[in-house]
Amino acid sequence: MHAYRTHSCADLRSEHVGDTIRLSGWVHRVRDHGGVLFIDLRDHYGVTQVLCDPDSPVFHEVEKVRSEWCIRIDGNVKARDASLVNDKIPTGEVEVFIRDMEVLGESEELPLMVFGDQEYPEETRLKYRYLDLRREKMQNNMVLRSDVVSSIRKRMWDKGFKEFQTPIITASSPEGARDFLVPSRLHPGKFYALPQAPQQFKQLIMVSGFDKYFQIAPCFRDEDPRADRSPTDFYQLDMEMSFVTQQDVFDTISPVIAGVFEEFGGGRKVDAPADWAQISYRDAALWYGTDKPDLRNPIKMQVVSDHFAGSGFAIFAKLLENEGTEIRAIPAPGGGSRKFCDRMNVFAQKEGLPGMGYIFWRKQSADSIAQERGITVKEVNALIKSGEITLGEEAAGPLAKNIGPERTEAIRQQLGLGVGDAAFFLGGKPSSFERVAGKARDVLGEELNLTDKNRFAFAWIVDFPIYEADEETGKIDFEHNPFSMPQGGMEALQGDPLKVLGNQYDLACNGYELVSGAIRNHRPEIMFKAFEIAGYGKDEVEKRFGGMVNAFQYGAPPHGGCAAGIDRIVMLLADQDNIREVIMFPMNQRAEDLMMAAPSEPLNEQLRELSLRVIDPET
Repeated sequence: MHAYRTHSCADLRSEHVGDTIRLSGWVHRVRDHGGVLFIDLRDHYGVTQVLCDPDSPVFHEVEKVRSEWCIRIDGNVKARDASLVNDKIPTGEVEVFIRDMEVLGESEELPLMVFGDQEYPEETRLKYRYLDLRREKMQNNMVLRSDVVSSIRKRMWDKGFKEFQTPIITASSPEGARDFLVPSRLHPGKFYALPQAPQQFKQLIMVSGFDKYFQIAPCFRDEDPRADRSPTDFYQLDMEMSFVTQQDVFDTISPVIAGVFEEFGGGRKVDAPADWAQISYRDAALWYGTDKPDLRNPIKMQVVSDHFAGSGFAIFAKLLENEGTEIRAIPAPGGGSRKFCDRMNVFAQKEGLPGMGYIFWRKQSADSIAQERGITVKEVNALIKSGEITLGEEAAGPLAKNIGPERTEAIRQQLGLGVGDAAFFLGGKPSSFERVAGKARDVLGEELNLTDKNRFAFAWIVDFPIYEADEETGKIDFEHNPFSMPQGGMEALQGDPLKVLGNQYDLACNGYELVSGAIRNHRPEIMFKAFEIAGYGKDEVEKRFGGMVNAFQYGAPPHGGCAAGIDRIVMLLADQDNIREVIMFPMNQRAEDLMMAAPSEPLNEQLRELSLRVIDPET
């Protein structure tokens, strides 16, 4: 017999009744039923009920075991009474009578319980992550992650991609975040960097003549944490292809992503890649207030500035006299009540805005018709009864009164709304309210049950601007990836930089960015010009990106690719709101590893070896 087990805790069935077996695992819970001890024994694969009574030679030893002790038992498989069969677990038809037991590892009092669904502070969960990971939900999340990565690899291999590994210790490269620097012992005063992404290396692989590359790549960025982003490191499906257009990249990666979501999405609807919209960055900001829209929500914002220009609503009318301002409407089908509109107004105030204007449409009342016609309510009711008056809809709310019925009706028709619906309005420079507008759209989708929770909705966001201007200084800098090819090549760089669009794209799903990529700038002269516009001279570009720039002088092919975030994909598939739920050993919100006590202070000997000295930030 094997030293630890003949079967896993998920293997035993009715056909094993009468067999002598050996199991090893953790004591999930202990129940004492009048001198008969029942133990749910758990391993990675499942749970088996084992029992012991005073007839067992190890009864007194079994009495001592507690939750999460690791034990090995030998015993006989017995059939459960029909009334005691547990249909909720695969091993529910049988139980094992313990004949022998060995304690493999005792457990001290637990800082968090593994059994059950109790909630614990994140700090506790991360400090004792090895216990947290024993919980069924976490076991399932990590198995899902492993299966997703395996599926991605197989799908990429099936498409003819070759998997190559790129360096972990390299030179610093701007990828939109801070580098983690690594001091060099052999070269005092100089530093390596952990790669923010394999960006330059994967482009060099294309220059080297390999046509299709991918890897499941670790990336390191010193970022502020948030729910959908790790503050230190993450993994991505990194891929690159030669001699391709933007559409070629879409056609290659879309079936991979869709296939993974179909395989692991638990039956939720996955839009077919052919139906994935391609939305410009500008339109995404206008319609959804974000470049990663949740298209499960059908609400689409619209510009309604013309209806407020010169209107009786002075706040918006005066605001529109300033250059670069506009008024946007957020339709709210089904939101037509004053109570709901007031609640959304409070939401906007909590988000830092003065509020949101609103109009809601309701069935016309006899009172309003009486006021409009200058007759009594009784007379109105008589006209309604005779059929001479038909109740229609009327607009309500402060905005409706200020701008009048004609403008209100024009807004209603533009937005396609009717009785029982509402619209919310925000104004100013889009950059001042777009974020809140996007959040308001999401809240409306949730509150009004418009968002389809049983679906994964994908959209490619395209036509990203390459440059942006600082609002205070006017200085031009890169807004997005500096390595993407400008649409129109060198000619596009001769005009207004703020109008230059890149061959750059993201894939959004359910409000998250899953994929980001570009067709690369592989022409040195175009690259130098692109960096020159952002204030980087030729010497600086050669210094910072010398390896890649030099390589491009030796026949670089047109190439492009993308990277898909593994952690976010698994987070969506596992139906989790926090990315730390699908990472084996994540950092906390302060980028600390509480379990391993990192970051830690170095020894003086280590600092001397690296020619470093730590300076107190306060001094």
